[in-house]
Amino acid sequence: MNIVYKTNIKVDYGFEINELRPVTTYSEHIQKSKCANSHAHPRAQIISCNTGIMKVVTKNNIWIVNSLQSVWISSNEEHQVYFPNNVKVDTAFIDKSKLSNLPKDSFAFETSYFLKSLLEKVISFSNPNIFTQQQNRVIEVFIDELSNLKPSRTFLPTSQDKRIKAVLDALMNDLSSKHTIDYYADKTFVSPRTLSRLFNKELGMSFGDWKIRLKLMEAVKQLGEKKSVKEIAFNLGYENVSSFIVTFKKHFGKTPTNYLMK
Repeated sequence: MNIVYKTNIKVDYGFEINELRPVTTYSEHIQKSKCANSHAHPRAQIISCNTGIMKVVTKNNIWIVNSLQSVWISSNEEHQVYFPNNVKVDTAFIDKSKLSNLPKDSFAFETSYFLKSLLEKVISFSNPNIFTQQQNRVIEVFIDELSNLKPSRTFLPTSQDKRIKAVLDALMNDLSSKHTIDYYADKTFVSPRTLSRLFNKELGMSFGDWKIRLKLMEAVKQLGEKKSVKEIAFNLGYENVSSFIVTFKKHFGKTPTNYLMK
């Protein structure tokens, strides 16, 4: 998961407070890029990638999403966004005056065709200083659609606990690892029982479940990079392709081959 990001992106639309511009947008083809810094802004944000894969990191969660998904970032939520390869990113920033009925928490979600079409339409307005009546009607429909967003399961909870963070960093740096919780407990100088309790308390899931979800999210990323199912299974430490496919389908409801198909 170690990637050299060549371009730092800085977009300031999220900091604008202006009821006359309830939604501002940014759209660009980018490669191996990331936001210049971890940041937060008063506007909420929907981040979507038309092509490719992106990673969105907040204080408590990590999302790796593909072209069928988007991420909702709530107002003033600190976050960082990474675009590992070739990505067409589409994003909209929603003014504080329009947030009363919109989600208060950040999450990834499955992007409906209707919402994606609305986002593309709003982007086509090119951020006017004053919206026309027709444009405002589209904006209202867009915001109403955002009020119905539902979280998907494609996330990884994180923790500020130093012991948990050390284990998570080790797991993310060795995706093919087959080490048990006993190994990582020894490395962090706690008992396996204590580490198990910390995982459930801090992350809301077991060590084994977090490790599987990490591998599956990396699988989604590598599928977006056009790697073969066999290569991905090998990269993630599965003993055979069949067990990887079974695990993937159990979690996502689709085989790896069918996952990115619209």
